[in-house]
Amino acid sequence: MQSSALLLLSAQGAVPRFDYALFADTGWEPAVVNRHLERLEGVAAGAGITIRRVSVGNIRHDALDERHRFASMPLFIAKTDGSLGMARRQCTSEYEVLPLKRQARRLLGYPHTARVPWGVYAEQAIGISTDEFHRAKDADVACLCNVFPLLDIGWTREDCRAYLAVHGLGDTPKSACIGCPYRSNVSWALLRAEEPEAFADAVEFDAAIRHGHPAATMRGMPLEGTFYLHPARIPLGEVELGEEAEAGERGARRGPARVRSATGRSGERGRVRAFGRRGACEPAPTRGRWSWSRSHWRRPRRSWRSGTGTWGRRAGTSSASGSGMPTGCW
Repeated sequence: MQSSALLLLSAQGAVPRFDYALFADTGWEPAVVNRHLERLEGVAAGAGITIRRVSVGNIRHDALDERHRFASMPLFIAKTDGSLGMARRQCTSEYEVLPLKRQARRLLGYPHTARVPWGVYAEQAIGISTDEFHRAKDADVACLCNVFPLLDIGWTREDCRAYLAVHGLGDTPKSACIGCPYRSNVSWALLRAEEPEAFADAVEFDAAIRHGHPAATMRGMPLEGTFYLHPARIPLGEVELGEEAEAGERGARRGPARVRSATGRSGERGRVRAFGRRGACEPAPTRGRWSWSRSHWRRPRRSWRSGTGTWGRRAGTSSASGSGMPTGCW
């Protein structure tokens, strides 16, 4: 939702035009997401923005292939001792974060293993709105600089939804793998109603992953418990799902909404660059706070005591070093 709105803002000139937009394709996206992406490609092409899909494989096939390394999914576990648990989430990092980083390096002209010279970086505009500002994290590599235009202009998710609706994109779907364990009952019900084949595929996968990755079973590793896609920890096909779509999931169900201007509280437009030389992220003499220099926010200088560094951000948002959040993905 937010990333689609951000791309449209760039295409219409409300924020500076991007050179590229990247989409991390896990290979297991619902058809509605792929149709929406094709629609966005037409919008972006009209503004001279290239959308590139990056992928490292099909997450569904890889999860059931005993020859492939298993990137742990956040599956729900019913343990053998009767307790409940949840598996680690590695899938986002391996199928979204890393492919996006590698593509950014290629676009800079320094593919993976090549050293990126200091001062050369890509500015990544990430679609995070004010109601989820806690997700705004710092880039964990020097060749990337994360910026958050929606935070700069003060837009919420509802502002993005209204903006998309006015421009004929009110039915913008949420992007999630078909078998994502984080789906709510509403999301599962919507998938079952609109894409029954995809839902049946998720039910099949849920049964196939019941005892974990096939390689672990073949090697005789001790079974921690049984794995499920649904938090009820019963087969997905047996879960009683609600029939009502989440408010706003289908654009036709929403009434007219007011669109806010794409400017910040001070009236200044958010600044975004797709690629460039270090300027906005140049080290500053302060640590842990934003500093203002010319027209750009600067990052704090690396702390030699802790051996880490943080990229600053506006007051009121969170800050973390070494984060691995998915960037450029919607």
